[in-house]
Amino acid sequence: MRHFRLFILIIITILSSCGDDNPPGGDSTDLTLITYSPEPYVLNIPDHFPEMIIPADNPMTVSGVELGRHLFYDPILSRDSTISCSSCHLPQGNFTDNLERSIGIDGDRTRRSSMTLLNVGFVNSGLFWDGMVSTLEAQAELPIEDPIEMHSTWPNVEQKLREHSIYPMMFRQAFGIEAYKEINRELVTKVLAQFERSLISSGNSKYDRVISGTDIFTDLELRGHNIFFDIEPDVSKHLECGHCHNAPLFTTNEFINNGLQEVTDLNGFTDVGKGALTGVTFDNGKFRVPTLRNVFLSAPYMHDGSLETIDDVVAHYETGGNIADNIGAVLRPLEISESDRTALMAFLRTLEDQDFINNPKYLSPF
Repeated sequence: MRHFRLFILIIITILSSCGDDNPPGGDSTDLTLITYSPEPYVLNIPDHFPEMIIPADNPMTVSGVELGRHLFYDPILSRDSTISCSSCHLPQGNFTDNLERSIGIDGDRTRRSSMTLLNVGFVNSGLFWDGMVSTLEAQAELPIEDPIEMHSTWPNVEQKLREHSIYPMMFRQAFGIEAYKEINRELVTKVLAQFERSLISSGNSKYDRVISGTDIFTDLELRGHNIFFDIEPDVSKHLECGHCHNAPLFTTNEFINNGLQEVTDLNGFTDVGKGALTGVTFDNGKFRVPTLRNVFLSAPYMHDGSLETIDDVVAHYETGGNIADNIGAVLRPLEISESDRTALMAFLRTLEDQDFINNPKYLSPF
């Protein structure tokens, strides 16, 4: 069906170009023969999730999300058309690339590990590890011209899209543009943001089924749940996990120093994180708390990808982290038995959402 639809679009392109003195991508190439009738895209948000705030100037449409999906997986956005957004955000990696640090267009490594895009539309505290932008539209704009990532220019991207055999029609269907020249960075970032907002948990992980009353935890999973959320009566079992990874998103989207790096003072961080954005020394070493949904698929962990496994992460928090003036308030040395560690892992497994990563709406259209 997808290939048939693209075939029809090609036919429409040919017909609409007949008699036009301008080649594809010309300033006056007419797109008005293609019907513009946008259909609202209905987000499938689990009942126990919060509401997602959609910008008034970028409403979700079926055509917009579909165009965003195409551009997300198409390397056309990079300088030499060799890498795409999906190169660093693969479905099988929970929309990460499972690398310590991502590989850019020229083989250089990015400064930080790629973050998962699962439920990214609910992030309202700033995107990227340091919160440097406030909207997905602004986030989508930066990798294009980043010299390590896609290393292109927006004029180059816009021209390639205007000259493409299919994309001008898809932009017409998504936004009602009338000519090829109207394709620009604003529309590109809008559709990429629409697609990313559609990347929502299926609501069918075991945890979600338990919450909805259609499944129950095993005894081991229940014990892990109670340890995670500090419900166990024995204070020594309180791991404080839920304070930073609270349900239902399993993140508070806060920025904390989790004691990952040992420093002598707050100016000693190799990567100062949020502090570089705010200019506040007390923010040095703080990074956004990632979601734990599908966490076993997202390795390696932390902003620098320095911890390879979940066991490594738990071991780090057992130490209480490296002490600093701004270390997270709930961090402290822990004692966790092997049986309780096993129970905690069992609970984290209930956050696995295979329906999300295998949803055909989220996979490559090519």
